[in-house]
Amino acid sequence: MKIEPLTKQAFKPFGDVVEMSGADIININQNFAQRFNDLAFVDVAHEGGSVNISLAAAMPRPQPIAIKMMERHPLGSQIFYPLQDEPWLVLVCADPHVLSTYRAFKASGRQGINYARNAWHHPLLVLKQQRFFVVDRKGPGTNLEELWLEKPFDLQV
Repeated sequence: MKIEPLTKQAFKPFGDVVEMSGADIININQNFAQRFNDLAFVDVAHEGGSVNISLAAAMPRPQPIAIKMMERHPLGSQIFYPLQDEPWLVLVCADPHVLSTYRAFKASGRQGINYARNAWHHPLLVLKQQRFFVVDRKGPGTNLEELWLEKPFDLQV
């Protein structure tokens, strides 16, 4: 599977790319700062959910990366934004049972992603130890569905 650069257009079926490029810029704080506005749609209110803000610390996996499972969140979107300027990987698919629907992206350390509600994705894939700012859903209901693959495969980095 080819790893392609992360772009807004390529990732659109799975959610939003969170980056400053192309954002609506608003001057704030007496023009001493700029706010890059409306970067992603936070979809967490389904079935009484609310916004959860957290940090995640991710460790690199052995290479090649064994892809054994995929997950999705049926009740809310999920944003990961890196806190270090280090590249990282994003693996998504339309149907986890069909290998041809998988897409792998290389994100820059200045790009985050917002997985749309119900978008199949692999948990965080980093090339170096890395921390992320996370915006997702908290509240009632089950917001995690994991699918263990019948035919695991390796992702070559």
